[in-house]
Amino acid sequence: HLFPSHLSTARRSLILGGLSTMPKIVECVPNFSEGRDQRIIDAISDAVRATPGVSLLDVDPGKSTNRTVYTFVGSPETIVEGALNAAKAAYALIDMRKHKGEHPRMGALDVCPFIPIQECTVGECVEISKKFGARLAEELRVPVFLYGAASTRDYRKTMPQIRQGEYEGLEEKLKNPDWAPDFGEAVFSPSWGGTVTGVRKFLIAYNINMVSTKEQAHRIALNLREKGRSESEPGRLKACQGIGWWLEEKNIAQISLNLTDMDVTPMHVAYEEACKDARDLKLAVTGSELVGLVPLQAILSAAEFYMEKEGLMVLEEDQKVHLAINRLGLSTLSPFNPKERIIEYCLESADQHLLVGKTVADFIKSVGARSAAPGGGSVSAMVGATGVALGAMVGKLTYGKRQWESLDSKMRTLLPPLQKAMLEITDNIDKDTEAFNDFFAAMKLPKSTQEESKKRNEEMQKAIATAISVPMGLAERLNSVWDLLDQLADVGNINCKSDLQVAARCIETGVQGAVHNVVTNLKDLEDADLVKELASTADNHAQTATARRDAILAKLNQRTC
Repeated sequence: HLFPSHLSTARRSLILGGLSTMPKIVECVPNFSEGRDQRIIDAISDAVRATPGVSLLDVDPGKSTNRTVYTFVGSPETIVEGALNAAKAAYALIDMRKHKGEHPRMGALDVCPFIPIQECTVGECVEISKKFGARLAEELRVPVFLYGAASTRDYRKTMPQIRQGEYEGLEEKLKNPDWAPDFGEAVFSPSWGGTVTGVRKFLIAYNINMVSTKEQAHRIALNLREKGRSESEPGRLKACQGIGWWLEEKNIAQISLNLTDMDVTPMHVAYEEACKDARDLKLAVTGSELVGLVPLQAILSAAEFYMEKEGLMVLEEDQKVHLAINRLGLSTLSPFNPKERIIEYCLESADQHLLVGKTVADFIKSVGARSAAPGGGSVSAMVGATGVALGAMVGKLTYGKRQWESLDSKMRTLLPPLQKAMLEITDNIDKDTEAFNDFFAAMKLPKSTQEESKKRNEEMQKAIATAISVPMGLAERLNSVWDLLDQLADVGNINCKSDLQVAARCIETGVQGAVHNVVTNLKDLEDADLVKELASTADNHAQTATARRDAILAKLNQRTC
C-alpha cells in the first residue's frame, strides 16, 4: 500500500526489493537423550557457548523424559558449528545402552532441527541441515536421517515415522535398504544410535497438566493428535502430535503435545480442547507448561483469544503476556519468566544499539552529533509516533473513569488501533537510519571496472528504493490515524484538549517530514516515470495531513466541555 495501485510489478519490485536490513538468524533446537546428569547437561551447554557467533538461549532438562532440549541461535554459518560442537561433547559422554526415559528416542542426539527465524528461508535451512548431517556422519561415524522439508521420501518425513522402533529397533531397521541413512553408513552405533536432522516450522513442545492417570491423559491425547487412534479414527487437531505420560517428580499426568504449526493449531486451541475432554471425563486440568522457548506471537495469540472470549480490552504487550500466562497456567509447575522463555525477548539484548532503546537525552545527542544519521527521517518518525502516543494517552485518560463511563465502549474501539499504530510507527525511527546507512554502504562499493560499476549502481538503486519506501510508508501510516484522532476530538477527556492539539500538530509534522525525505531521495532514482508517480503520491500525503490537522484543530477550538 505504499505506492499507487497501478504501478507495474517491476517498479514495485524495485522499491520493495531492498527493504530488508536485518541479519539472517537461524535457530537450532537439538534434543539430547540426557536429562538427569547435570555434568553432561552442562558440558553440552559449554560446548555451544564456546562457539563464536552463537547464542545459547535456553537449556530445558527433564528428569522423567531423561532428555534435554537446547535452544540457540546464530548465522547460517555459525549455527552448524554450534550444533557440531554440542554433538561432539555428547558423543564422549552419553551412552544409549544405558538410557531410559519416558520420551521416545532413537539416539544420543535424537533430533536436531534448524528453524528459520529472521531473513532466512526454509530452503536455506534445508541446505544447513544437510551440511550439518554430512559433517556429523563423517566426523562421528554415525547414521543421520533427514526429516521434514529436508526429506524427499514421504514414508520417512515425520519424526514418528523415522523414530518408529526407537533406539532398541534401530540396529534391525538399518538392515532394510528403505531405511539406509541419508548420511553415513548403515552401521549401528551402539553408544550413539541415530540422529535425525532437518527443517521445520517453529515447533511448540507443550504439556498440559492433569490430575489423572497416565492412561486417561493418553486417552485425551489420542482424541487430540492428528493421527488419532488409527486412520479410521483421526484426532481433532491438525499439525498436532501427542501422547499421555506420567510426570513422576510432580505426581501428575500430562498430555504431551508437539504443535508443529502454530498457525494451524495454536497453544490455546490445544489447551481448550484438552479442557473440554477432561470435563467430559470429570477430570481436572491444572495448567500447562512449555518446553524450551516460544515465539512471542504464540503468546499474544492466546491473549487475543481470551480477550475476545471474555470481552477484555488489554493494550500493553506485557499485560497481554501476563494474561496468556495466567489463562494457560504456564507457571503452575515452575515460574514462567517471559524474559527467559519468549525468543524475541531473549534476543533483545542484541538490539540495545537501536535508537528506540536510547534515553531521550541520548537520542537528542545522536541527532545533534556530527553525522548525517540519525537525521530528519528518524526525527519525523519520532515526532509522529509521539503524536499518536498522545492520542492513545487521551483515550486511556477517558476510559475507565466514572464521569465518562458512557464512553467506555467507544474507547474500547479507538484505543487498540491507536496503540498498534503507535508501536508500528515507533519502529520507523530505526528503519530510516538503517536505510540511510545501507545507501552509504552501497556508495562505498568499488567501481574500478565496468562490472563493479554496474554492481555498485544496482546496489545503490536498491538502497535508494528502501530510502524512499520507509518514509513513504511512514507518511501513509500516520495519515491512517486521523479518523481515530477525529473521533477522540469529538468526545475525549476535555481536560486533555491541549494534548490532542499537540498530537494533531505532531502527526502532521511527521507526515511532512517523511514527505521531505521522499522528495529528497527521488532525485537519485533513475526511473523517471516512477519518480513522477511517487512525487504525486507524496504530495497527496502532505495535503491530506494538512487538511486533517486543520479540521481537528478547528473542532477542538470549539469544544468547551
